[in-house]
Amino acid sequence: MELFIQYILTVLSLGGIYALLALGLATVFGLIGFLNFAHGDLMTICGYTMLACLAGGMPFPVAAVIGVIAAGLAAVSMERVAFRPLRGKSPMTLLITSFAIALALHVCFQVFIGTIAKPIPIPSVLSGYYTIGDVFVSKSQILAIVASVLAVLGLNYFMTRSRLGNNLRATAADFDVARAMGINANKMIALAFFISGLLAGIAALIWIAERGSVFPTMGLSPMVKALIAVIIGGLSHPKGALYGGLLLGALEATFLFILPSKLALYRDAVVLVALILFLIYRPNGIISTNPEPAR
Repeated sequence: MELFIQYILTVLSLGGIYALLALGLATVFGLIGFLNFAHGDLMTICGYTMLACLAGGMPFPVAAVIGVIAAGLAAVSMERVAFRPLRGKSPMTLLITSFAIALALHVCFQVFIGTIAKPIPIPSVLSGYYTIGDVFVSKSQILAIVASVLAVLGLNYFMTRSRLGNNLRATAADFDVARAMGINANKMIALAFFISGLLAGIAALIWIAERGSVFPTMGLSPMVKALIAVIIGGLSHPKGALYGGLLLGALEATFLFILPSKLALYRDAVVLVALILFLIYRPNGIISTNPEPAR
């Protein structure tokens, strides 16, 4: 029983991070119809913003909030500077542009900040473990689960109960009709990017709480896994992104528990093989949708 509880906690904590990033990708894909590969770098921006705030003497909670907001604003800036001028172009053009942005950000981080990982002091409330019988529960796992659940519930409430959320869903459902009804297209797309940035920032907080440092390519690995999660879950559908993130977390946790220690290094490779087999039998993902991209 203790091992099963440990397994469930690992699934939820890993899956929560991937689900948050996948939800951000799906939110943007639903409007514009492309996957933003620079999405993972928003995590790095959040981390470095937190590092600067902490160096300036700000308390950790304030630095965390500012870091998350900075990730959201950075996402809006990406949309305004790089993606809006290319709106209406092919998804491949937008994808290549997002690759270019990611590479440019990596170079900027390395040149202006450095290539070495920078430690971020984590408060005691987020570090260490709780022991419940024979079960070890890290505080970062609790943070991952609680933050993921609250973020998903908050996003669902915003999308279903607020006027802006309804406008955003209407725009994603049929961009041309929503625009004809007087909904501001630029505002809705900027809002979608801002939400995706906030979700990436929250994922960054969890990632940093577990690892205690930030470096230029910090967001690359979770970004790749979030891309996989959103593809297997179903592009453009928030529920699919959530399911995909949890499924990926379950696969990683399963192989973490069953693989011998000597084969632990091959866990990601085994997970990818399992996902390839999944996509062979269900190539459109768990939830299949075909959105109409913004023009």
